Amino acid sequence: MENPFNDTYFMKKALQEAETAFEKGEIPVGAVIVVDNKIIARTHNLTELLHDVTAHAEMQAITSAANYLGGKYLKGCTLYVTLEPCQMCAGALYWSQISKIVFGARDEQRGFIKMGTQLHPKTEVVSGVLANEAADLMVRFFASKRK
Repeated sequence: MENPFNDTYFMKKALQEAETAFEKGEIPVGAVIVVDNKIIARTHNLTELLHDVTAHAEMQAITSAANYLGGKYLKGCTLYVTLEPCQMCAGALYWSQISKIVFGARDEQRGFIKMGTQLHPKTEVVSGVLANEAADLMVRFFASKRK
């Protein structure tokens, strides 16, 4: 029997967080951190609410997961995030030593790949999981802001 807890399953949870961000007027990026098929952090962008440019979904998730685990390293954890992390978030993920990052849509302008930001050498990266759904959410958000 196939394990129902796969990358698509957890990315759907991150997309739910992104939808929540959208509803709050935040740029719709959602993130969850998982260890042993259990979600230990569930967050979305909070930059507008907190008036904080560092309050990206990934940063919120790192803090939440570290608090849950009682330590600063996220070894054995996987981050699912709807948009490719920026270089700030990639830097924080580097220091957290997270084991795996799964992201949906690429950020061709500000993503860590475009910016040449390095992740921890032991971090595995998977891209493109539910990328169309994540990208569509971003397009809808910015279209609603231009009206």
